[in-house]
Amino acid sequence: MTMKKRMPLKALVATSAVASTLALAPVANAASIKITVDNLSPENGTLLTPAWFGFHDGNFDLYDRNEPSTAGLERLVEDGTIEPLNAEFLAAGAGSVQGAIVGPELTAGPIDPGESTSFTIDLDGSAECSRYISYASMEIPSNDFFIANGNPLAHQIFDDMGNFLGADFVVAGSEVLDGGTEVNDELEANTAFFSQATPDTGVTEGGGVTLASGFEPGGRILSEPRCSYADFSVDVFDVARLRVELFE
Repeated sequence: MTMKKRMPLKALVATSAVASTLALAPVANAASIKITVDNLSPENGTLLTPAWFGFHDGNFDLYDRNEPSTAGLERLVEDGTIEPLNAEFLAAGAGSVQGAIVGPELTAGPIDPGESTSFTIDLDGSAECSRYISYASMEIPSNDFFIANGNPLAHQIFDDMGNFLGADFVVAGSEVLDGGTEVNDELEANTAFFSQATPDTGVTEGGGVTLASGFEPGGRILSEPRCSYADFSVDVFDVARLRVELFE
C-alpha cells in the first residue's frame, strides 16, 4: 500500500484508538460476535478512522439529517476521537457495549484502503440492549466527512427472541456525510491527514448533517498524489463494508 507512511493525523486519533473498547462484565448467555470493517476505497483513496460501534435497544440516535451534530459526534467527524461519543452513548441509557475497530497495524490507527480489520465481543442476544448496532467513522483526509447510520433501527443484530440475525452491508460514496461542523476548506492546518496537529482547529461552520458534496475539484485533497483516487462522488465508489457475524 502507498499510504503506510502517512502525514500527521489529528492528535487524538491515535490515542483514542488505543482504548478500543470499554471494560465489559462477563455475559451470562453470551454469543461471540465478530464485527469486521473492510475499507473498499481504491488504492490512494480515502482512509477510515477507527470505527466506533455501539449495541443498543434501538433508541440511540447518532444524528438527524439537517440537524447539528452532537458534541460527541463532532469530535469524531472532525478529529476521529471517540471518547465524547462514548460518554453520550452511555448517558443515553440505550446500551452499554461499545468500542472501536482499529486498523490492523500495531499502531492501532486508521483503516487504509484495501484493509480489513475485525473485533470480537461477547453479547447476550436475549438482552434488549443488544438488539441493534450503530457505527460511525471519519473519512480522511477531510474536514468533517464521515459515514454512520442515522436510523437507529437500520441494523438489527438479534430478533425479539434473541435469535442472531447479523448484518452485512456496503456504504457507497453517495452515502458519505458532512458533519456540518467545520468549513470544508481543505487547508493544510485544518484537515485530518495533512498538517493539523491539534484537534478542533478548523473554521466553525455551524450547519447540520447533510450528504457530502465531495472534495473540491483540483483542490488540496485531490491534488495530493496519495489521495488521487479519493473522489467518492464518482458514479462507482464503495467506501466500506461492515459485517456482524457469529464467531465460531
